[in-house]
Amino acid sequence: MSQTITLYVDGACKGNPGLGGWGAYIITETEEHKLCGGEPDTTNNRMELMAAIEGIAFCPMDAKLVLWTDSNYVKRGITEWIENWKKKNWKDVKNPDLWKRLDATCKNRDIDWHWIKGHAGHEGNEMADQLANLGVEKTLEQINNGTYTPTSKTDIEQTDTVDKKKIEKDWLLDDPFGFDFIESDEEDEVNGLEDSVTPKDTLEVHRADEPEVQQVAETQSSEISSTSTVQSTHPHIVITPATVHLQGPRQLILDTETTGFYFQDTDRIIEVGAIEMINRKLTGSSIHIYINPEKLVGDSENIHGISDDFLKDKPKYAEIAQVLFDYLKGSEIIAHNANFDMNFLNMEFKRSGFQALSEVCDVTDTLAMAKSKHPGQKNSLDALVRRYEIAQRDRTFHGALLDAEILSDVYLAMTGGQVSFDMDTLSSSFDQVTGQSIRAKIEVELPVIIASDEELEAHENWVKQFQEKHGEACLFAK
Repeated sequence: MSQTITLYVDGACKGNPGLGGWGAYIITETEEHKLCGGEPDTTNNRMELMAAIEGIAFCPMDAKLVLWTDSNYVKRGITEWIENWKKKNWKDVKNPDLWKRLDATCKNRDIDWHWIKGHAGHEGNEMADQLANLGVEKTLEQINNGTYTPTSKTDIEQTDTVDKKKIEKDWLLDDPFGFDFIESDEEDEVNGLEDSVTPKDTLEVHRADEPEVQQVAETQSSEISSTSTVQSTHPHIVITPATVHLQGPRQLILDTETTGFYFQDTDRIIEVGAIEMINRKLTGSSIHIYINPEKLVGDSENIHGISDDFLKDKPKYAEIAQVLFDYLKGSEIIAHNANFDMNFLNMEFKRSGFQALSEVCDVTDTLAMAKSKHPGQKNSLDALVRRYEIAQRDRTFHGALLDAEILSDVYLAMTGGQVSFDMDTLSSSFDQVTGQSIRAKIEVELPVIIASDEELEAHENWVKQFQEKHGEACLFAK
């Protein structure tokens, strides 16, 4: 009987693109293995893919693999999108070289792919993250001591780029204001999110404290949202409970994917994703559902990447309507071009015998907000991501939950405003009785720290090095 091996894989990137690393934490029935590596000029998504490739390749071909990644880009790419990419001969697909390598590495293997929230305290994921960052450090060390050896054509091209930048530990000597660390507009995921929510880091909304628990949640979806008290009994409804418990009005950042643009002309919803926010904080609660539209998706597959074959065993809207309605009702729905989503949701709920969702929810349209705030400019979700410098994720295909996560960042950026400093609160107060502003005098004695002779000498040496290297006086010179 073949063994079962558990893998946790993760990527990291210092800048996107920038110096990156990957890590794979492999747990067999008898031992553990920790792998890491990196590349000098790469992206977060490429490192996420490399982690999966290297981790899988390390394992025996006959082993059953249970793989956990905090990158929806990797998980959905290999399980949902890749067949369509092949049909289109990889046209307009980013990182096709690594996707082909991952596809070849997975061939004839038994792999269960799972998503896990990054930076949520899970031991396996945290170890993979540490390994990815170790890969960054080792790669930088190899570059600095001249021992880094490219292993592929892509690596060679990236090394040429890095040689021009001349990476040094004392980055101030070359780039006093950190301009080289400004991220480019390339659309890559953060874990974050990133992970760098990753991207990476971004908010990834599924969460379980143990792999066994999360696997049950993904297959049975019987979780209860602590804020909405909604329980799912359908195996294709994923409701994630809140990990942060707050009091206040619920806001749900929502997105849908459909078979077309016209709710009046038999087009249907095929995916719904929503994440919960209270008091401008994401609670971790979410709902995600794929739906059988009872018709062909047609050309819309080019937008969302969801195929008829994938949807054929998914529930019909009437089967999930009660659970979805209970989760959404009473909240403020926040959506980009909200009329589109609400028209489809109202139509679907009425068809299933419910009242219109707009009758039980307030609705905020971020597209209308953006047009008012930025008249005459592009206000698509991608344009707003660039304008507000939101950590970018790969959007080769649109996905409801992914777009909801991105929109949450955009909404917070658009509505953030200026936050007053605590010292303003300390220095003035407001008399509720007289309506008079009262300013209090605060006595603060600031310490004076004088540089030592050794520190002054080190500073002078550094200034001289800068002047010799650049042929001009340093800004910090006396």
